[in-house]
Amino acid sequence: MLPRSLTSRIILAFVGLSAALLIAVSATLFLALRDLHDDGITQKLGTEVVFVVATIAAEPVDEPQALVEQSVRSSPAAEEIAADGGFILVQGPKGAVRVLAGHPSSTSMPAGPATGQKNLIDRLQTSDGKWFIFIEPSPSSTRGIRFLFAVPDRSGQMAIGDLARPMLIIVLVLLFVGLPAAWLLSRSITGPMRRLAQAAGDLPSSTSEKPLPVEGPTEVRALTERFNEMAHELASTRYEETHMLANLRHDLRTPLTSIGGFAEAIADGTASGDRAATAARTITEEAQRLERLVGELGVVERLREGPAALRPEALDATSLIEDAAARFQGQASGQGVTVEVAGAGPGEPELRFTGDRLAVERILQNLVDNALSVLPKGGHVWLRAASLTLPGRAPGISMSVTDDGPGFPPGTTEKVFERFYRADPSRTGSGSGLGLTIVREMARAHGGEAWAENVAPHGARVTVLMPLVPVMPAPKATEPDAK
Repeated sequence: MLPRSLTSRIILAFVGLSAALLIAVSATLFLALRDLHDDGITQKLGTEVVFVVATIAAEPVDEPQALVEQSVRSSPAAEEIAADGGFILVQGPKGAVRVLAGHPSSTSMPAGPATGQKNLIDRLQTSDGKWFIFIEPSPSSTRGIRFLFAVPDRSGQMAIGDLARPMLIIVLVLLFVGLPAAWLLSRSITGPMRRLAQAAGDLPSSTSEKPLPVEGPTEVRALTERFNEMAHELASTRYEETHMLANLRHDLRTPLTSIGGFAEAIADGTASGDRAATAARTITEEAQRLERLVGELGVVERLREGPAALRPEALDATSLIEDAAARFQGQASGQGVTVEVAGAGPGEPELRFTGDRLAVERILQNLVDNALSVLPKGGHVWLRAASLTLPGRAPGISMSVTDDGPGFPPGTTEKVFERFYRADPSRTGSGSGLGLTIVREMARAHGGEAWAENVAPHGARVTVLMPLVPVMPAPKATEPDAK
């Protein structure tokens, strides 16, 4: 079971990796040192065997085996081998094996050197489980007598002894340098993540936007940057909601005050006759204003679904702007405003695209209504439709509404699309402040765009670009049923 703490997991991984490396290095060094000591033991034993063989060669040729054995037994090399814990075996004429030096627990002789082999060097294990390195010289160099010289194989113990101090130093370095380094490394990761977790926990109730410092590994930095972006977006949304609620209170207070006041005047008889009729009309107008506001808020809410809420069909931009002009013809005539339409002429290609009819009609309705709300008697409104391709965008159809009214105040052509933004009451009249917001969001829901601009010598234009085919979201993959 892994620990839950990331710091503990990193330290545990460091300890495991260190242990694996320590074992691998120790095993490699042990094998190398053991072979090195093995060669040293063999060389030392070989030197002693050479000395004994030289002693045997110095004896008279007709010397009996017993005297040769006695000469070997009394040689300094035999004494040194015995003192080192080794032994010397000799095989008699009848095959019996005797001990010339040392005290082995068993006296079995291995097979002798192969024909033509000078010396046999190998290992053997006695009956007590101890291992020995032995050399059996060729009988041809020992007058036909088989001698076996063996010394304890201590290469393993010597290798371990050589490794003890370096391994202890390595372990101490790992403990006093490696572990603190692993702890600092884990802190460099867990520190920013703890701050991130704390900030995420405080985010629902936080009232201020304070970005977290971007530090730590690349992945943690990326996560922190995404969190800061999310926190900024949330703070912006909260600000917009606060601003929207403030505007809603303002926009609702005026009609409600008017409705309440005139209703009370009618009820207590203060308003009678023509004044009562005027009060009733005012109540009706204010109620219609509230109804429009509620309807536009509903449109904004539905637009959060984006393209998924669209019902696309083939549309003709020329027919749409002509229908929009016809719907407002009565209101425009009553205000003394002239409405002109320009779309595809006879013989010209049709300005067709795919979109949601109700959404596009709502766009044109908001634009024409917004233009009429600011125009005095004698003003003009122009509705235009044309093909348009912007850099970086697919070909589309533009629909614009231009008026020769006061225009937008300088520096507000982008802000006018914000919810409830009113840079100049003369351009919003009794509207809700959501008209252009709905225009842009509906256009973007199709994958299009909307922008505003002032025109010379005076007036304003709002243009909507609709793609020939709306950008629809890919359908979400359905999750398999839980088994």
